[in-house]
Amino acid sequence: MRLSRFLVPALLLASCLTATEAVAQESKAAANPVVSALDKTADPCVDFYQFACGSWKKNNPIPSDQPIWSRFGELAEHNRVVLRSILENSAKATNRTPNEQKIGDYYATCIDEDAINKKGIAVLKPEFDRINGLQDKAGLPALLAHLHSQGIDGMFNFFSGADFKNAKEVIAQADQGGLGLPDRDYYLKDDPTSVKLRQAYVEHVANTFKLLGDSPEKAAAEAKAVMDIETALAKGSMDRVERREPEKVYHKLSQQEWQALTPSFSFTKYLTDLGTPAFTSINVASPDFFKALNAELQSVSLDDLKTYLRWHLVHSQTLTLPKAFVDENFNFYGKTLRGTKELQARWKRCVAGTDGDLGEALGQVFVEKYYPPEAKERTLKMVNQLEAALRQDISDLPWMSETTKKQALVKLDAIKNKIGYPSKWRDYSTLKIEKGDALGNSLRANAFEVHRQLDKIGKPLDKQEWQMTPPTVNAYYDPTENDINFPAGILQPPFYDFKADDALNFGGMGAVIGHELTHGFDDQGALFDPEGNLKNWWTAEDTKAFKDRTQCIVDEYDQFVAVDDVHVRGKLTLGENTADNGGLRIAYMALMKSMADSGKQPEKIDGFTPEQRFFIGWGQIWCQNQTDQVARLLAQNNEHSPGNYRANGVVQNMPEFQKAWGCKTGQPMVRANACHVW
Repeated sequence: MRLSRFLVPALLLASCLTATEAVAQESKAAANPVVSALDKTADPCVDFYQFACGSWKKNNPIPSDQPIWSRFGELAEHNRVVLRSILENSAKATNRTPNEQKIGDYYATCIDEDAINKKGIAVLKPEFDRINGLQDKAGLPALLAHLHSQGIDGMFNFFSGADFKNAKEVIAQADQGGLGLPDRDYYLKDDPTSVKLRQAYVEHVANTFKLLGDSPEKAAAEAKAVMDIETALAKGSMDRVERREPEKVYHKLSQQEWQALTPSFSFTKYLTDLGTPAFTSINVASPDFFKALNAELQSVSLDDLKTYLRWHLVHSQTLTLPKAFVDENFNFYGKTLRGTKELQARWKRCVAGTDGDLGEALGQVFVEKYYPPEAKERTLKMVNQLEAALRQDISDLPWMSETTKKQALVKLDAIKNKIGYPSKWRDYSTLKIEKGDALGNSLRANAFEVHRQLDKIGKPLDKQEWQMTPPTVNAYYDPTENDINFPAGILQPPFYDFKADDALNFGGMGAVIGHELTHGFDDQGALFDPEGNLKNWWTAEDTKAFKDRTQCIVDEYDQFVAVDDVHVRGKLTLGENTADNGGLRIAYMALMKSMADSGKQPEKIDGFTPEQRFFIGWGQIWCQNQTDQVARLLAQNNEHSPGNYRANGVVQNMPEFQKAWGCKTGQPMVRANACHVW
């Protein structure tokens, strides 16, 4: 399994505006987007986030088709409009390349909702027949292999990934899964909000079965069966915080040992039908889950198993089904769970679907048109500056011994930088995309990706591959590959603007780069060596000093209230908070070095010093508005803190910030027990 550390959760990347609205917003802010976002009535030493983002928040209410609107969302929407143009042109063009045919026909088929409505649920009949034809539980491994091969979730997850203790090799991986709610805790907590959400989920599942033609009574019984099975799986699942410890999700077993955990299910039959390469060992991330799975398989009825699998089939393919299914899915996952008022436009969902299933085919066209080589060169220059700053930071650490510093610098030097797009594009030649076959396109794309991933088992890890598509507004660090990855999609304003001053760019993109570099040394990344192996390279004394400092961050963020009675989870968000704190600090160091090397006298811009504009650049990439529902969801399940605490939580720990703004002891942005790891 992977432990990649992303910059933001996927939810922050959702598109929100129409093309016309996006252009209008850009024009409105074009005069001076930095100043227009500020709330100058706020004191930066009291609430820096309000100062940096107050006017932006006031002028950017959450669009009706989204639960959250952010600076990431603004840029993602800009990119999405660009992708829409590419896809529409590819759909109608003649003399198309193979990739243009695939992305054009996929999008054109997805966008044709009338045709999907006319076909109705008959398109699912072959899959329903296969599920309904299950004669006994002995046939479940073959059926589940078929469903998994088409990307349809159920019972557990099986995939490939780097061996934590031999990162050069890819091994088989098995993990917990099979839930319809976002996390195990939704099934287990008894607070009023959780109880209500479970009731709403059961109602949603029942409504879906009614859309399939079942009577209200039968649908209610089926929904209860689904909930019972998923609750049993949830009870056997590990908690998110516990799963953050790599050692706890690494259990290298033989196939026989894996089989012994779940004797009621033939993994031999499952693997044969799935078509996996032969292997002798597998990482079973959560052995206790597979024991719980075995108990459930022994007790559950065959009819309830079929019901559960029918639900997950329909749930996984909502975009390719008639509008009634789309609306019902949105009513729960959009309105109830996230607080979204209305469904996104079809074109936005189809752009996202194409990017998800044919991301590098679409991304290749995006890069050719909108990401010139000089943009990559500018980014690499900044990466080099940030790496030099981190080297200096590590060298000067007062709490770390020279022995561990030496190893840390070896790891830093080994970090690979992947910028913009892959060096080798994915080959989709074997994937058939047929105009007019929305469900088939989705299932074939799923099967293509599933088998592409499974074919890696037993082979060397390909460190040139990317986990994100080029238009994505995000970034990540992968500890098993020891690399930082910055898609072309994020290397644009407000994160990086070649027309802006260095201070603003270092506070934005510089801090993002610093964030990903610091992930190599957060509470997870620090456990992996330069080659990506889970291996201790710390002295015992330095390990204790490191844990003491990270505990300071846990304690700080535990105090922040996300919404109502829900606090930020300091342990869950520790890696991201550590990366935010370290990333901004080394970005500041890099800016100071760059300014000193330039020999130029620092000048104020818009009335602010370079140091102040640096922090404004940081604060403004986290401007966001969100519904209470999504704030609750993210606080419980996401490893990232809310935007206001990503801004304020960091600057409270930085004397450089307090000096830049003249903050006094006792003010909210001056933390008495300041945290400092990197």
